[in-house]
This record gives sequence, structure tokens and C-alpha cells, in this order.
Amino acid sequence: MKRITIWMFCFLTAFSLSNCDTVQDIVNTTLGSSSSSGGGLSNDQIVSGLKQALIQGTSNGVNVLSVKDGFFKNAAVKVLFPPEAQKVEKTLRDVGAGQIVDLAVEKINRAAEDAAKGAKDIFINAITKMTVNDAMNILMGADNACTNYLRKSTSSALFTSFNPVIKKSLNQVGASDAWGTVMTNYNRIPFVEKINPDLDDYVTNKAMDGVFHMIEKEEKLIRKDPVKRVTDLLKKVFGMQDKK
Repeated sequence: MKRITIWMFCFLTAFSLSNCDTVQDIVNTTLGSSSSSGGGLSNDQIVSGLKQALIQGTSNGVNVLSVKDGFFKNAAVKVLFPPEAQKVEKTLRDVGAGQIVDLAVEKINRAAEDAAKGAKDIFINAITKMTVNDAMNILMGADNACTNYLRKSTSSALFTSFNPVIKKSLNQVGASDAWGTVMTNYNRIPFVEKINPDLDDYVTNKAMDGVFHMIEKEEKLIRKDPVKRVTDLLKKVFGMQDKK
């Protein structure tokens, strides 16, 4: 248990390395102080460190996605046509209407980037409500335990927050019009089955998937990659673990 605790604490500390000043006021306001017990880490310290790392880490992850091209130029999270509309894309490209498809995809991803900005406050709210039991389950969990905790505790709130923003953004950036153009052009083709998938819900879910993907990717890298031991604290703590 001690080894797991030390190892996980290193991950949590590394998770919060960049842009610390951006959320430090939030951290100071919501976390409070933690108690210490000898040379080890108390439960309060672990929970406090976990909260701080998650607040800073999720903020950084959201920041990556909420800028221009955060989704659009990241192949891992780029929002493509819904599965049921894949044949639409292929058919339109086959008849020389690929530019219409490309424009729709770009506009859809712009909407996802816009909606991602609202994730930060939702994550912070969930993190500050974390209990000691939650923290211990994460400490002893899988290599994506933090991400799974956030997914379980925030998915409903994220959808509620994202969906109206996505809908508004799709209209503002012209994605709804572009999508309508795609569907209109496709449905005019003789002998094809007419379709019109719900774009709002689809983009909402894909935007959420993208946010969780980025958090999980960073979590796994930090757990496994020694290069992430870039602070004195990480080097010291991992040095203790390496001697065991």
C-alpha cells in the first residue's frame, strides 16, 4: 500500500506541472490545508494533492482542446461524420462534392472546441467534492482510474452543459448550415436512402469523448514515463520507490 501511495502521489504531482498559476487561486480557495504525519503522506495530504493535481491537470487538458484546432487538427479527438452518415461522405466525395464535406467537418470541430471551454468548472466542482474513499479507490485503481472517476462523476453534468453550447455553436460557426447542405445534396441523389442524423447530440458526445481522451492519455503517460519525473520532488519520491 505504501509503495502504491508513493507511486500514485508522483503521478498526481506530475499531472499538475504546467500552468500551475492559472488555477492556483482556485486550488487555494477550495482545498484548504492538509495534515502531516511523520515522514509519510497522510490521507489528508493525499486527498489534497490529488485534488490539486486533478484541478490543474484537467484545466490544462481542457485548455489544449478549447483553442482553435484543438479538436480539428488532433486526429485522436477530431470529430468526423456520424457512423450512419459515413456513406453520405463517401457518396458526396465520389460525385465531386468533397469540399462541402470538408467544410462541415471543420465547422463541427469548431463547435466542439467552443463547448470544451465549459468543462473546466464542471471538473473543478466534481474534484472538490472528492472524498477520502474516492481518493483511495483512485490510488489503488487502474492506470486510468482518475479519468474513470471524472467520467463517472461529471458525464451527466457535462452533457447538460455541452449540449446547448454545441447547438448554439453549431449555428454560430455555420456547422448546422453546412450539415444541412451536406444532407440536402446527399438526399437529392437518386435512389439513396434519405437520412438526417441528430448532429447536436452526436457532436456533444464526441466532444466529451475528446476531453476524457486527453485526460486519460496524460494520466497513462505520467504513470509510465520516467521522463515525466521533471521536478526534485518527483525524483526524490521515485528514488525512494526504486530502492524498494
